[in-house]
Order: sequence, then C-alpha cells, then structure tokens
Amino acid sequence: MARGLGLPYTGYATDGARARDVVESQIPAFKQTSARPGARYQVGCLYIGVNDVRAGDFALPAFERDFELALRFIADRCERMLTVFIPHDLGRPRAAAKVAEANGAIERLASGCGALVVDLRALRARNLVMADRVHPTAFGQIVIAERALEVLARDGLPTRVRPSSLIAWETTWWGRLRGDATYAYRYLKERWTE
Repeated sequence: MARGLGLPYTGYATDGARARDVVESQIPAFKQTSARPGARYQVGCLYIGVNDVRAGDFALPAFERDFELALRFIADRCERMLTVFIPHDLGRPRAAAKVAEANGAIERLASGCGALVVDLRALRARNLVMADRVHPTAFGQIVIAERALEVLARDGLPTRVRPSSLIAWETTWWGRLRGDATYAYRYLKERWTE
C-alpha cells in the first residue's frame, strides 16, 4: 500500500500477533525505537483480529479494549486511519460467529474515531487465500493493498501506482498444473488434520 501511495513505510507487525500484542509489544516498540515518536503520518493502518478470533480463548470485551487502544494510538498520530474487516470465510474450522462479533466491534470502533474501513469480508478466492484459509497469497496481498488504496482514494488521497502494475507474473500450463496440485494437496491436508 505504501508503494502505491509513494510514501515511506514504518511497520511493527509480527507473525501471530493479537490485539493484545499490539498494545503490549508493538506500541511500546514504536515508542522506544522511533527516532521521531512525535512525528505525524499521512496514513496509519491497523489490521488485527484474525489471530484473535482463531484463538480458543477469544473474548470480545478484551479484543474491543485492545483494538480501541491500538486504533486510537495510531489515529492520534495520523492524518488518515485505516482498519480492516476480517474475512468471513476464515480458517478451518470456521470461526464465523467470532468473526461476526469482531467485525461488529471493528465497525463500531472505527466509526467512533473516524477510521476508514477496508472490507475484506468476502475475500476468499483460492488464488487470493492460501489453503489454510487464513493467510493471503502474494496475489491476495496485492488485492488487499488495492482495496485499501481505493478506500483512501475515495477519501481524497490519490494512488500514485497500482500495486498490480508493479509485478511481472507469467506462467506455463505446467506451472499452473503444479500450482493447482500443490493447492489441492495443502487443502486436503488441512481438511484431514481438522
């Protein structure tokens, strides 16, 4: 997304992070390591919640508290704030009820602090999401970035370059067949281990 806007990027995301981790680890890391912790940013983005709803100990009140703290911390430092709805068809077994609860909280809290929301609720195509139905593929990451850029463009921040124009992708029939076979194998493996 940052490349699409032509802006510098500062990231604190970590694998497996939950909303609590943003508040307890990522925000303190920003405060401790930033050369200019008081600097303003043009865009702040918070994409959190997937690992929360996948966890067995998900509790909506704790998620809401931590999500709001993180959202407000970022929003206080940014001209525009962007957050993301969690895809409905998330993981196996599906976490549908928890996803709906979390998305309701995201919508309410985003509205409360003026954050823009990228709608990923219907993100699910196999070339966009890996067989685990949790992690986006490289193409999925591009789609997410372009959807975010569309939301920002509607809010007056123009896109300088579409992320899809930055990639060179081609394949052969053999490459497609191999990719399809790998996806089918991983999908079946996920189903058998449920």
